[in-house]
Order: sequence, then structure tokens, then C-alpha cells
Amino acid sequence: MKLIINIKPFSFQLTRKLITSQGIIHNKIGFLLQIKDSDGNCGWGEVSPIEKNELKECIESLNFIGRITTKDSIENYLCELPGALSFGLGASLADLENLSIRQLDFEGFDITESSYLLPTDIDPSESIVKYLDRSNKEKSSRTIKWKVSNQENNFNEEKTLQKILNILPKNFKLRIDPNGGWSRQKAQEWSSELKNETRLQWIEQPLPSKDIEGLFSLANQIPIALDESLIEFPYLRKIWKSWQIRRPALDGDPRLLLKELEKEDSRMVISTAFETGIGRRWINHLAARQVKGKNPCAPGLAPGWCPKGPLFDNNPKSVWGAA
Repeated sequence: MKLIINIKPFSFQLTRKLITSQGIIHNKIGFLLQIKDSDGNCGWGEVSPIEKNELKECIESLNFIGRITTKDSIENYLCELPGALSFGLGASLADLENLSIRQLDFEGFDITESSYLLPTDIDPSESIVKYLDRSNKEKSSRTIKWKVSNQENNFNEEKTLQKILNILPKNFKLRIDPNGGWSRQKAQEWSSELKNETRLQWIEQPLPSKDIEGLFSLANQIPIALDESLIEFPYLRKIWKSWQIRRPALDGDPRLLLKELEKEDSRMVISTAFETGIGRRWINHLAARQVKGKNPCAPGLAPGWCPKGPLFDNNPKSVWGAA
């Protein structure tokens, strides 16, 4: 059956800038996919890599496939495409395969169950106090994520860690994410400080993505979750036995990720890459499946970091119209 691929560019600003060791994210740009078959049925996808140079690669790959194509042609290329494009095309094909009726009901995920991402442009201590007060009233998630080692910190992170540990109740969990910004020495210093801390859930990607040996060594001492390494070296998804932070919008075909989540030994945590409503319906669905697995924990969906409006609606047609 012939398929016609339509695209629409989009852009939006996060509600506040996200500062990490890898740079600053304030704007998201990408394009939406509408794949229409000869019967007029539509599938919907989103392509929005974090790296802007990868967006150009996605457009070139899509042009190579062609805007008039077939399902088999797309399927044959999926495993070779950039992860963000594979996500968008795989999501669109899932719609056309009618999986959204037979297997995927895009169940809603309660955003209050997501981990709370602390602001990165100010000392987080005050934000934690406010969140603790709000979580007691609203029964929000008891998991907090702190991104460290960013370029613009004007406060001492080691001292801030002690303040956080003094504030954080015993029934809360803390995730620390250096985004690959630590040296082995610094990672060892933090690990030694935190090795007996029961509230620490894990340290996420403490070392650069290529330092596989160092990451495996640290994982023998303290809980380590991988993120960027899994994107750069997909083979690690099969052999890394500890936690895996999976960002579906960058990961590839979401149908494959859904199958991985069904495995009993899955220790995956679904995380956002800041999507529009078209991408977010898959993120929410995968997150809902994740929390029902054998190793449930709070997904990382960064509530409050994306603006509101029709671009973030649950209805793909509304999102398409708003782009």
C-alpha cells in the first residue's frame, strides 16, 4: 500500500532553561510526521533530537526514503536511521497497523507520579522545601532528580548535597545526574560520600558515555544508571544489568521498546526528551507500562518544564493543527 509522508516543523521554549554539563537546553525544535495511507488513515509521529545537527541528518534520511513510499520500505530502513527519526516513523506505523486499538490504548500516566526535576539555574535547596510542602498536600512523587556539574553553577555542589540530605525526608529518593560530566576521581569522591546513603536511588551517567570500563567499575560500588551511553552504544542495552534511563523519543522504534518493557527483568526507566503532545502520548503510555512492571519506580517526565497549549494536546490532530 502506498504511503504519503507529510511533515510540519515545530518549535517551543521550555518554561525555564535546563543547564547540564553538556550544554543548555531552552528551545526544542523538530518536525511532526503525518503518514497517510491510500484509504485516508493517518499515523502520527514526532522527530526532535536533542542535538540540532542530528535534526539535519533526520531530514536528509527522510528525503532519501522519499515522501511517497511503502510500509515495507520504511520498515527496511528503520534500524539504520537516527533514533529520533526511527521513533517518529515507528510511532506512525503503529497507528496505521491499528495497534492503537488492538494493543495500545495510550493509557494515561498520572504526572504526579513522575520524579521531580529540580531547577538547574538556581541553588535547588529552596525548590526542594517548596516541593516537599506541595507533595505533602497533593501526594506527589517522593523521588527527586538533581542535575549536577553544569557550567553555570555559582554554588558549591558538595555543600548543596549536604543541605539536600539534611532537608530530604527518609522516605524520599534522590537521583543525581552529572550527564557524563565527572572525571573518574570526582565520581569516586561522590560515590564514597554516598555509598551508605539509603535515600540515593542511583547516580545517572556519572562518567562520559565512552568510559564504559569506568562505568562498570563504579556500578560495583554504588547504583549507577546509564543514559547517554545507551544511545551511543546500543549494545549496552542488552548487557547493562543495572538501571537504564530510556528516552523513547531518542531511542528508536517505540514498538521495540514496548516489547523490552514486557520482560520480567526489565530495569528501565522512561524519561522525557521534552516532546509535543504527539510524542508525549507514547512517552506516557510507555511510562504507564513501566510502573506496572516487576521493578516499578518513578519515570522522569519533568512535569512543568514544557509550556501549556494545543501543541501539547493529547489529540494528534490538535497538535498537528497547532504546529
